Amino acid sequence: MSVSPPPSAPSPSRKSELPWGSRWLGVTGLLAPAGLWLLLLLVLPTLVIFQLSLVPNIRPGDVVIPSGIDNYLRALEPGNLRVVLRSLKLALGTTGLCLLLGFPVAYWIALLAPQRWRNLLLLGFVLPLWTSSLLRTYAWIAILRPTGVLNSVLGLVGLPGLDILNRPPAVLVGMSYSFLPYMVLILYSSLEKLDRQLLEASADLGATPIQTFFKITVPQSLPGIAAGSLLVFITSLGDFIDPELLGGASSMTVARLIYNQFLGQTPNWGFGSALSMVLIFAVSLAIALLLKYGDSSATQR
Repeated sequence: MSVSPPPSAPSPSRKSELPWGSRWLGVTGLLAPAGLWLLLLLVLPTLVIFQLSLVPNIRPGDVVIPSGIDNYLRALEPGNLRVVLRSLKLALGTTGLCLLLGFPVAYWIALLAPQRWRNLLLLGFVLPLWTSSLLRTYAWIAILRPTGVLNSVLGLVGLPGLDILNRPPAVLVGMSYSFLPYMVLILYSSLEKLDRQLLEASADLGATPIQTFFKITVPQSLPGIAAGSLLVFITSLGDFIDPELLGGASSMTVARLIYNQFLGQTPNWGFGSALSMVLIFAVSLAIALLLKYGDSSATQR
């Protein structure tokens, strides 16, 4: 009785034996849908915006003839530069406030809350995202207006009322409320993977809770802090609804300035495109810094 030999396992080098054309077609087939999506919805529109940014005083229907960087130089004028700096300050303030408020919440849900309640608590915290951002902003108008809920509560406890609607603090409050769930979600994902043995070892060695927090918890969660901060910074830098409805005329931001250049009473598509390119460059720079220093911090851990 003869015994047939068992089928041999596929050789690791079998992939390299495939014809070069088959491998090329396989890779192309996998990358084609995403590549086409990026080409049509990201690369081509960005190139069109860059081309328009090189045309001064262009309006709808004009012939596109790039002729210089006058629009970019106009973006550096003091008035426009103040708008850019105000947008950066609002974005940085929103990022800092979301990190300050979101870290304790994410820490409590990830490490201290009962295991069976964590998913429900996380769901409840992100539940406001299921409603329209426009409705949430109008709710803040009802709270912050001079005769709103906030001043009514302050009056009941004998404190003077606040007049912050149509001012930068109202924009900061609205943007922080809108983007706080994103920060909490990312921080929770990072803190949930925290090595608890390190926390126990730190306590056994006599470290105080504050020392453990700054020497173990914060370094271990740095990638989550960086990713959450970047996401909040990018979205708040391009936010339009909160500055428009809560900030009034004194809180002009880059997003509102771009809107005015395209859909305002005196459109100037070239200058609006130049401002858009500046915004794209700022966001790309932030992402590049995260990829460089985020990866290095993760490697050092």
